[in-house]
Amino acid sequence: MALNDTMIRAAKPREKDWKLADERGLYLLVTCRGSKLWRVKFRVNGKEKKLSLGVYPDISLKDARRLRDEARASKAGGVDPAREKKALKLVAKLGAANSFEKIASEYIDKMADEGLSDATLTKARWFLDHLRGPIGNVPITDVTPHEIFVMLKAVERTGKRETANRVRSFASRVFRYAVATGRAAADPAHVLRGSLATPIVKHHAAITDKSELVGLLRAIEGYSGELATICALKLTPHLFQRPGEVRQMQWDELDLGRAIWTIPDHRMKQRQAHTLPLSRQSVVMLRDVQRLTGNGKFVFPSVRSNDRPMSENTINGALRRIGFTGSEMTAHGFRTTASTLLNESGKWNPDAIERALSHAERNQIRAAYNRGSYWDERVAMAQWWSDYLEALRDGAPKLPIRRI
Repeated sequence: MALNDTMIRAAKPREKDWKLADERGLYLLVTCRGSKLWRVKFRVNGKEKKLSLGVYPDISLKDARRLRDEARASKAGGVDPAREKKALKLVAKLGAANSFEKIASEYIDKMADEGLSDATLTKARWFLDHLRGPIGNVPITDVTPHEIFVMLKAVERTGKRETANRVRSFASRVFRYAVATGRAAADPAHVLRGSLATPIVKHHAAITDKSELVGLLRAIEGYSGELATICALKLTPHLFQRPGEVRQMQWDELDLGRAIWTIPDHRMKQRQAHTLPLSRQSVVMLRDVQRLTGNGKFVFPSVRSNDRPMSENTINGALRRIGFTGSEMTAHGFRTTASTLLNESGKWNPDAIERALSHAERNQIRAAYNRGSYWDERVAMAQWWSDYLEALRDGAPKLPIRRI
Protein backbone atom coordinates (compact mmCIF):
# COMPACT_ATOMS: atom_id res chain seq x y z
CA MET A 1 0.00 0.00 0.00
CA ALA A 2 1.24 3.46 -0.92
CA LEU A 3 2.37 5.71 1.92
CA ASN A 4 0.88 9.06 2.92
CA ASP A 5 2.08 11.80 5.28
CA THR A 6 -0.27 10.72 8.06
CA MET A 7 1.20 7.24 8.09
CA ILE A 8 4.74 8.60 8.03
CA ARG A 9 4.17 11.02 10.91
CA ALA A 10 2.50 8.27 12.96
CA ALA A 11 5.45 5.88 12.57
CA LYS A 12 7.24 5.48 15.92
CA PRO A 13 10.67 4.02 16.74
CA ARG A 14 10.89 0.40 17.93
CA GLU A 15 13.60 -1.67 19.54
CA LYS A 16 15.04 -2.35 16.09
CA ASP A 17 15.02 -0.41 12.83
CA TRP A 18 11.95 -1.16 10.70
CA LYS A 19 10.57 -0.27 7.27
CA LEU A 20 7.47 1.39 5.85
CA ALA A 21 7.11 0.38 2.21
CA ASP A 22 5.85 2.71 -0.52
CA GLU A 23 5.78 1.73 -4.19
CA ARG A 24 8.33 0.70 -6.85
CA GLY A 25 11.14 0.01 -4.38
CA LEU A 26 10.78 3.14 -2.26
CA TYR A 27 10.57 2.72 1.50
CA LEU A 28 11.04 4.67 4.73
CA LEU A 29 13.51 3.27 7.26
CA VAL A 30 12.44 4.16 10.82
CA THR A 31 15.47 3.78 13.11
CA CYS A 32 15.39 2.83 16.77
CA ARG A 33 16.55 6.38 17.55
CA GLY A 34 13.59 7.91 15.75
CA SER A 35 15.17 9.00 12.45
CA LYS A 36 13.15 8.49 9.27
CA LEU A 37 15.36 7.80 6.25
CA TRP A 38 14.29 7.42 2.64
CA ARG A 39 15.73 4.45 0.73
CA VAL A 40 15.08 2.93 -2.67
CA LYS A 41 16.11 -0.58 -3.59
CA PHE A 42 16.79 -1.95 -7.07
CA ARG A 43 18.76 -4.69 -8.75
CA VAL A 44 21.86 -4.36 -10.92
CA ASN A 45 22.99 -7.58 -12.65
CA GLY A 46 20.77 -9.56 -10.27
CA LYS A 47 22.32 -7.99 -7.18
CA GLU A 48 20.14 -5.94 -4.84
CA LYS A 49 21.40 -2.43 -4.08
CA LYS A 50 20.08 0.40 -1.95
CA LEU A 51 20.26 4.13 -2.57
CA SER A 52 19.88 6.76 0.18
CA LEU A 53 17.61 9.63 -0.78
CA GLY A 54 17.64 11.76 2.37
CA VAL A 55 15.85 12.35 5.67
CA TYR A 56 12.16 12.93 6.28
CA PRO A 57 10.78 15.63 6.62
CA ASP A 58 13.68 17.45 4.88
CA ILE A 59 12.85 15.24 1.90
CA SER A 60 9.07 15.06 1.56
CA LEU A 61 7.16 12.04 0.28
CA LYS A 62 6.68 13.80 -3.04
CA ASP A 63 10.41 14.59 -3.35
CA ALA A 64 11.35 11.03 -2.37
CA ARG A 65 9.16 9.63 -5.16
CA ARG A 66 10.69 12.05 -7.67
CA LEU A 67 14.22 11.01 -6.66
CA ARG A 68 13.16 7.33 -6.87
CA ASP A 69 11.88 7.86 -10.41
CA GLU A 70 15.11 9.65 -11.42
CA ALA A 71 17.15 6.75 -10.04
CA ARG A 72 15.00 4.21 -11.91
CA ALA A 73 15.40 6.22 -15.11
CA SER A 74 19.18 6.18 -14.67
CA LYS A 75 19.09 2.42 -14.16
CA ALA A 76 16.98 1.99 -17.29
CA GLY A 77 19.67 3.94 -19.15
CA GLY A 78 22.34 1.53 -18.00
CA VAL A 79 23.67 3.66 -15.13
CA ASP A 80 24.02 2.33 -11.60
CA PRO A 81 22.31 5.06 -9.47
CA ALA A 82 24.23 4.10 -6.32
CA ARG A 83 27.56 4.28 -8.10
CA GLU A 84 26.56 7.54 -9.79
CA LYS A 85 25.70 9.14 -6.45
CA LYS A 86 28.96 7.97 -4.95
CA ALA A 87 30.86 9.43 -7.89
CA LEU A 88 29.03 12.74 -7.56
CA LYS A 89 29.85 12.90 -3.86
CA LEU A 90 33.50 12.23 -4.65
CA VAL A 91 33.51 14.97 -7.29
CA ALA A 92 31.94 17.40 -4.81
CA LYS A 93 34.51 16.45 -2.16
CA LEU A 94 37.42 16.89 -4.56
CA GLY A 95 35.94 20.17 -5.77
CA ALA A 96 35.84 21.50 -2.20
CA ALA A 97 39.41 20.34 -1.56
CA ASN A 98 40.53 21.98 -4.81
CA SER A 99 38.59 25.21 -4.44
CA PHE A 100 40.36 28.40 -5.43
CA GLU A 101 40.60 29.49 -1.79
CA LYS A 102 42.13 26.17 -0.66
CA ILE A 103 44.79 26.24 -3.35
CA ALA A 104 45.47 29.97 -2.87
CA SER A 105 45.99 29.36 0.87
CA GLU A 106 48.32 26.48 0.05
CA TYR A 107 50.24 28.77 -2.31
CA ILE A 108 50.59 31.40 0.43
CA ASP A 109 51.88 28.69 2.79
CA LYS A 110 54.46 27.84 0.14
CA MET A 111 55.51 31.51 0.02
CA ALA A 112 55.95 31.45 3.79
CA ASP A 113 58.07 28.26 3.60
CA GLU A 114 60.29 30.02 1.07
CA GLY A 115 61.01 32.75 3.60
CA LEU A 116 59.12 35.65 2.07
CA SER A 117 58.62 38.59 4.39
CA ASP A 118 55.61 39.05 6.65
CA ALA A 119 54.67 42.15 4.66
CA THR A 120 54.59 40.14 1.42
CA LEU A 121 52.48 37.41 3.02
CA THR A 122 50.09 39.99 4.46
CA LYS A 123 49.62 41.50 1.00
CA ALA A 124 48.99 38.05 -0.49
CA ARG A 125 46.29 37.35 2.09
CA TRP A 126 44.78 40.75 1.33
CA PHE A 127 44.65 39.88 -2.37
CA LEU A 128 42.95 36.60 -1.47
CA ASP A 129 40.35 38.52 0.55
CA HIS A 130 39.29 40.26 -2.68
CA LEU A 131 38.91 36.92 -4.46
CA ARG A 132 37.39 34.85 -1.64
CA GLY A 133 33.80 36.06 -2.02
CA PRO A 134 33.39 35.76 -5.80
CA ILE A 135 35.41 32.58 -6.49
CA GLY A 136 36.77 31.29 -3.17
CA ASN A 137 34.50 28.24 -2.96
CA VAL A 138 34.51 27.51 -6.70
CA PRO A 139 36.54 24.45 -7.80
CA ILE A 140 39.63 25.93 -9.40
CA THR A 141 38.97 24.10 -12.68
CA ASP A 142 35.54 25.78 -12.92
CA VAL A 143 36.66 29.40 -12.51
CA THR A 144 36.12 31.37 -15.71
CA PRO A 145 37.89 34.49 -16.99
CA HIS A 146 34.55 36.31 -16.92
CA GLU A 147 34.05 35.64 -13.20
CA ILE A 148 37.48 37.07 -12.43
CA PHE A 149 36.95 40.02 -14.78
CA VAL A 150 33.66 41.03 -13.15
CA MET A 151 35.28 41.02 -9.71
CA LEU A 152 38.33 43.00 -10.89
CA LYS A 153 36.20 45.63 -12.64
CA ALA A 154 34.24 46.11 -9.40
CA VAL A 155 37.53 46.89 -7.63
CA GLU A 156 38.62 49.13 -10.48
CA ARG A 157 35.38 51.16 -10.34
CA THR A 158 36.24 52.19 -6.77
CA GLY A 159 39.28 53.98 -8.19
CA LYS A 160 41.75 51.29 -7.09
CA ARG A 161 43.31 50.53 -10.45
CA GLU A 162 46.61 49.30 -9.06
CA THR A 163 44.83 47.01 -6.60
CA ALA A 164 42.76 45.47 -9.42
CA ASN A 165 45.89 44.76 -11.46
CA ARG A 166 47.78 43.31 -8.51
CA VAL A 167 44.85 41.07 -7.54
CA ARG A 168 44.77 39.77 -11.12
CA SER A 169 48.49 39.08 -10.95
CA PHE A 170 48.10 37.20 -7.65
CA ALA A 171 45.22 35.13 -9.04
CA SER A 172 47.36 34.27 -12.06
CA ARG A 173 50.17 33.03 -9.81
CA VAL A 174 47.70 30.82 -7.91
CA PHE A 175 46.38 29.32 -11.15
CA ARG A 176 49.92 28.68 -12.40
CA TYR A 177 50.68 26.92 -9.12
CA ALA A 178 47.53 24.80 -9.58
CA VAL A 179 48.66 23.90 -13.10
CA ALA A 180 52.12 22.96 -11.84
CA THR A 181 50.63 20.72 -9.14
CA GLY A 182 48.25 18.98 -11.55
CA ARG A 183 44.99 20.50 -10.32
CA ALA A 184 44.23 22.85 -13.18
CA ALA A 185 44.81 22.85 -16.91
CA ALA A 186 45.04 26.58 -17.60
CA ASP A 187 45.34 30.04 -16.09
CA PRO A 188 42.11 31.97 -16.81
CA ALA A 189 43.55 35.13 -15.23
CA HIS A 190 46.34 35.30 -17.81
CA VAL A 191 43.96 36.16 -20.67
CA LEU A 192 42.83 39.23 -18.70
CA ARG A 193 46.20 40.94 -19.04
CA GLY A 194 45.57 44.29 -20.66
CA SER A 195 41.84 44.20 -19.95
CA LEU A 196 42.08 46.51 -16.93
CA ALA A 197 42.82 50.22 -16.82
CA THR A 198 46.50 51.07 -16.41
CA PRO A 199 47.29 52.12 -12.82
CA ILE A 200 48.04 55.78 -12.23
CA VAL A 201 51.64 55.87 -11.03
CA LYS A 202 52.02 57.70 -7.73
CA HIS A 203 55.56 58.63 -6.79
CA HIS A 204 56.53 59.05 -3.14
CA ALA A 205 56.67 62.74 -2.34
CA ALA A 206 60.25 63.87 -1.77
CA ILE A 207 62.24 67.07 -1.31
CA THR A 208 65.15 67.36 -3.74
CA ASP A 209 65.72 71.12 -3.61
CA LYS A 210 68.64 71.93 -1.31
CA SER A 211 67.06 75.05 0.20
CA GLU A 212 63.86 73.12 1.04
CA LEU A 213 65.97 70.29 2.47
CA VAL A 214 67.59 72.78 4.86
CA GLY A 215 64.16 73.67 6.23
CA LEU A 216 63.24 69.99 6.60
CA LEU A 217 66.45 69.08 8.45
CA ARG A 218 66.07 72.02 10.84
CA ALA A 219 62.42 71.12 11.48
CA ILE A 220 63.49 67.54 12.26
CA GLU A 221 66.12 68.84 14.68
CA GLY A 222 63.45 70.78 16.53
CA TYR A 223 60.93 67.93 16.70
CA SER A 224 59.77 66.91 20.17
CA GLY A 225 57.95 63.67 20.86
CA GLU A 226 58.69 60.09 21.85
CA LEU A 227 62.48 59.69 22.13
CA ALA A 228 62.51 56.59 19.90
CA THR A 229 60.52 58.50 17.25
CA ILE A 230 62.92 61.44 17.46
CA CYS A 231 65.89 59.11 16.91
CA ALA A 232 64.19 57.27 14.04
CA LEU A 233 63.22 60.53 12.35
CA LYS A 234 66.76 61.95 12.66
CA LEU A 235 68.42 58.72 11.51
CA THR A 236 66.19 58.05 8.48
CA PRO A 237 67.75 60.74 6.19
CA HIS A 238 71.26 59.46 6.95
CA LEU A 239 70.44 55.82 6.13
CA PHE A 240 68.02 56.42 3.20
CA GLN A 241 66.73 52.84 3.38
CA ARG A 242 63.11 51.76 2.99
CA PRO A 243 60.91 52.88 5.91
CA GLY A 244 59.94 49.30 6.74
CA GLU A 245 63.58 48.27 6.98
CA VAL A 246 64.40 51.17 9.31
CA ARG A 247 61.45 50.77 11.67
CA GLN A 248 62.04 46.98 11.92
CA MET A 249 65.78 47.37 12.61
CA GLN A 250 66.96 44.93 15.29
CA TRP A 251 69.92 45.22 17.61
CA ASP A 252 71.40 41.89 16.53
CA GLU A 253 71.66 43.24 12.95
CA LEU A 254 74.02 46.03 14.04
CA ASP A 255 77.77 45.96 14.57
CA LEU A 256 78.36 49.44 15.91
CA GLY A 257 82.01 48.72 16.56
CA ARG A 258 82.57 48.14 12.85
CA ALA A 259 79.86 50.65 11.84
CA ILE A 260 77.86 48.10 9.84
CA TRP A 261 74.17 47.29 9.55
CA THR A 262 73.22 43.99 7.89
CA ILE A 263 69.55 43.62 6.96
CA PRO A 264 68.66 39.91 6.60
CA ASP A 265 67.24 38.64 3.32
CA HIS A 266 63.76 37.90 4.70
CA ARG A 267 63.28 41.60 5.44
CA MET A 268 64.51 42.84 2.09
CA LYS A 269 62.25 43.55 -0.85
CA GLN A 270 64.61 41.70 -3.22
CA ARG A 271 65.03 38.72 -0.82
CA GLN A 272 68.79 39.35 -0.63
CA ALA A 273 70.63 40.39 2.53
CA HIS A 274 71.82 43.99 2.39
CA THR A 275 74.87 45.27 4.27
CA LEU A 276 75.44 48.99 4.56
CA PRO A 277 78.14 51.11 6.17
CA LEU A 278 77.17 53.54 8.92
CA SER A 279 78.53 57.05 9.15
CA ARG A 280 79.95 58.38 12.40
CA GLN A 281 76.78 60.41 12.91
CA SER A 282 74.59 57.32 12.44
CA VAL A 283 76.62 55.34 14.97
CA VAL A 284 76.34 58.17 17.53
CA MET A 285 72.57 58.34 17.08
CA LEU A 286 72.26 54.56 17.42
CA ARG A 287 74.36 54.52 20.58
CA ASP A 288 72.05 57.20 22.00
CA VAL A 289 68.94 55.13 21.32
CA GLN A 290 70.72 52.00 22.57
CA ARG A 291 70.58 53.42 26.08
CA LEU A 292 66.81 53.55 25.71
CA THR A 293 65.90 50.34 23.85
CA GLY A 294 69.13 48.28 23.86
CA ASN A 295 67.70 45.63 26.18
CA GLY A 296 64.96 44.72 23.71
CA LYS A 297 64.81 43.19 20.24
CA PHE A 298 63.89 46.22 18.15
CA VAL A 299 65.89 49.43 17.91
CA PHE A 300 62.61 51.32 17.45
CA PRO A 301 59.92 49.36 19.29
CA SER A 302 56.21 50.14 19.32
CA VAL A 303 55.03 52.44 22.10
CA ARG A 304 52.49 49.73 22.98
CA SER A 305 54.81 46.71 23.08
CA ASN A 306 58.56 46.13 23.02
CA ASP A 307 57.89 42.89 21.14
CA ARG A 308 56.69 44.75 18.06
CA PRO A 309 58.42 47.33 15.86
CA MET A 310 57.36 50.93 15.50
CA SER A 311 54.18 51.50 13.49
CA GLU A 312 54.60 52.01 9.76
CA ASN A 313 52.88 55.41 10.05
CA THR A 314 55.09 56.78 12.85
CA ILE A 315 57.70 58.58 10.72
CA ASN A 316 55.12 59.95 8.29
CA GLY A 317 53.07 61.11 11.28
CA ALA A 318 56.11 62.91 12.69
CA LEU A 319 56.70 64.63 9.34
CA ARG A 320 53.08 65.85 9.38
CA ARG A 321 53.52 67.21 12.91
CA ILE A 322 56.52 69.31 11.87
CA GLY A 323 54.51 70.79 9.02
CA PHE A 324 55.27 68.66 5.94
CA THR A 325 52.20 67.29 4.13
CA GLY A 326 52.01 63.97 2.32
CA SER A 327 52.37 65.78 -1.00
CA GLU A 328 55.61 67.42 0.19
CA MET A 329 57.58 64.68 1.95
CA THR A 330 57.26 61.06 3.03
CA ALA A 331 59.50 58.65 4.91
CA HIS A 332 60.14 56.82 1.64
CA GLY A 333 60.98 60.15 0.01
CA PHE A 334 64.32 60.33 1.82
CA ARG A 335 65.52 57.66 -0.62
CA THR A 336 64.68 59.91 -3.56
CA THR A 337 66.32 62.86 -1.82
CA ALA A 338 69.55 60.93 -1.31
CA SER A 339 69.53 59.38 -4.78
CA THR A 340 68.99 62.75 -6.48
CA LEU A 341 71.60 64.72 -4.56
CA LEU A 342 74.23 61.98 -4.52
CA ASN A 343 73.93 61.65 -8.28
CA GLU A 344 73.99 65.42 -8.73
CA SER A 345 77.22 65.64 -6.72
CA GLY A 346 79.08 63.82 -9.48
CA LYS A 347 81.37 62.29 -6.86
CA TRP A 348 79.98 58.76 -6.80
CA ASN A 349 79.60 55.93 -9.26
CA PRO A 350 75.86 55.56 -10.07
CA ASP A 351 76.19 51.81 -9.51
CA ALA A 352 77.49 52.46 -5.98
CA ILE A 353 74.49 54.69 -5.31
CA GLU A 354 72.10 52.04 -6.62
CA ARG A 355 73.81 49.42 -4.46
CA ALA A 356 73.50 51.65 -1.41
CA LEU A 357 69.78 51.99 -2.15
CA SER A 358 69.54 48.18 -2.51
CA HIS A 359 67.89 48.53 -5.89
CA ALA A 360 67.64 45.36 -7.95
CA GLU A 361 69.94 45.06 -10.95
CA ARG A 362 68.02 43.63 -13.91
CA ASN A 363 71.17 42.42 -15.63
CA GLN A 364 72.08 39.23 -13.75
CA ILE A 365 75.80 39.43 -14.60
CA ARG A 366 76.01 43.01 -13.34
CA ALA A 367 73.95 42.04 -10.29
CA ALA A 368 76.45 39.34 -9.33
CA TYR A 369 79.30 41.84 -9.70
CA ASN A 370 77.60 44.72 -7.89
CA ARG A 371 76.77 42.63 -4.83
CA GLY A 372 80.45 42.31 -4.03
CA SER A 373 81.79 45.68 -5.16
CA TYR A 374 81.80 49.38 -4.31
CA TRP A 375 82.13 48.77 -0.56
CA ASP A 376 84.98 51.24 0.00
CA GLU A 377 83.22 53.82 -2.13
CA ARG A 378 79.97 53.27 -0.21
CA VAL A 379 81.79 53.76 3.12
CA ALA A 380 83.12 57.09 1.90
CA MET A 381 79.76 58.04 0.41
CA ALA A 382 77.86 57.28 3.64
CA GLN A 383 80.20 59.59 5.57
CA TRP A 384 80.09 62.30 2.91
CA TRP A 385 76.29 62.21 2.90
CA SER A 386 75.99 62.57 6.68
CA ASP A 387 78.54 65.39 6.66
CA TYR A 388 76.58 67.08 3.87
CA LEU A 389 73.27 66.81 5.78
CA GLU A 390 74.87 68.28 8.90
CA ALA A 391 76.41 71.11 6.89
CA LEU A 392 73.05 71.98 5.38
CA ARG A 393 71.26 71.81 8.72
CA ASP A 394 73.83 73.89 10.60
CA GLY A 395 74.35 76.48 7.89
CA ALA A 396 78.05 75.68 7.55
CA PRO A 397 79.77 76.04 4.18
CA LYS A 398 78.18 73.33 2.07
CA LEU A 399 80.13 70.40 0.81
CA PRO A 400 80.35 70.60 -2.99
CA ILE A 401 77.45 69.24 -5.04
CA ARG A 402 79.47 68.96 -8.21
CA ARG A 403 82.27 66.86 -9.56
CA ILE A 404 85.61 67.86 -8.03
